[in-house]
Amino acid sequence: MSDGLENVVAAETVLSEVDGQAGRLIIRGRSLDDLAGRTRYEEAVHLLFGGFFSDLPPDLTRPLAEARVAVFAEVQALDARLLALEPIEAVRALIARLPDGDDLQTALRLVAAPAVFSAAVVRARRGDRPVPPDADLGHAADILRMLNGRAPSAAQAAALDTYLVTVCDHGLNASTFAARVTASTRAGLTSAVLSGISALKGPLHGGAPGPVIEMLDGIGAPENARAWIEAALARGDRLMGFGHRVYRVRDPRANALKAAVRRLSDASGQAPGRLAFAEAVETAALAILRERKPDRALDTNVEFYTALLLEALDFPPAAFTCVFGVGRVAGWIAHAREQLAGGRLIRPQSRYVGPAPTPLRAA
Repeated sequence: MSDGLENVVAAETVLSEVDGQAGRLIIRGRSLDDLAGRTRYEEAVHLLFGGFFSDLPPDLTRPLAEARVAVFAEVQALDARLLALEPIEAVRALIARLPDGDDLQTALRLVAAPAVFSAAVVRARRGDRPVPPDADLGHAADILRMLNGRAPSAAQAAALDTYLVTVCDHGLNASTFAARVTASTRAGLTSAVLSGISALKGPLHGGAPGPVIEMLDGIGAPENARAWIEAALARGDRLMGFGHRVYRVRDPRANALKAAVRRLSDASGQAPGRLAFAEAVETAALAILRERKPDRALDTNVEFYTALLLEALDFPPAAFTCVFGVGRVAGWIAHAREQLAGGRLIRPQSRYVGPAPTPLRAA
């Protein structure tokens, strides 16, 4: 038996392929290189949903905007108890208020919900009132407007679009598998999405980008990188932003997000100080990892430049996992619908390795 189901094929899918040896990600027949920076999130959602909803319109921009407006009513449930939770847990609680179902309206509201709720939770945690959605804006632009209370620049909206598209689907990862298992029971799309969020929040999955900022802040300057990283590895700490379960070469999503950070930096007209610093840390980390672990393929993963991009867009590190969910929710829903269309109840076997029963003594 493979530990962690390594190399076990648990589903056939038309949605995405992760080629860990070549460092390639394909989503519905299109490479990430073709999608990232060239596709709006609404278009990526349409690509993922194609064939799974008979009433799918040719353009999801307006229907998704109307879904944002509809789910905003649930923000009124934000109270002190929810705001005392981690942001991803507060967002999960708000999504749990949405009705279950398998139709397109349910799906679009579930795509809209993490976007609306994440922005509202961030604002409420800092003492600001939530900003209602604007149905005349695109998804990425409206998220940033709901977050900061002002219209974003075109470059900022494009950067967030790139991020959301880059993370919208990624094979049968832990959260997607959780969503498919739940969907296989016919529990409904809301239940499947809640399963996905619950898996995503773990630090070995979507909960990792925040600590990248802590690492960069702890290093402080390029000349400190080697000493800081070597000390962290000597303590046995995991180096966030490096290594991946599937990729044996550089994660292609890291390249897409690094390019997005560079475009955003160039558009702002500011010196790329933070990016240059991160690149120096990345170079030092990769060199040390190759020295210390020459037998392991440890390269830059999606978390490293995710942290830089979301920081530049004014998301607090505590909410990074929420934004990951904002992008990945479309993939969860598409996988859930695919599971419903042709899959059986997911029910693997286990091998018992416990003690044998002890015979009862005669009275």
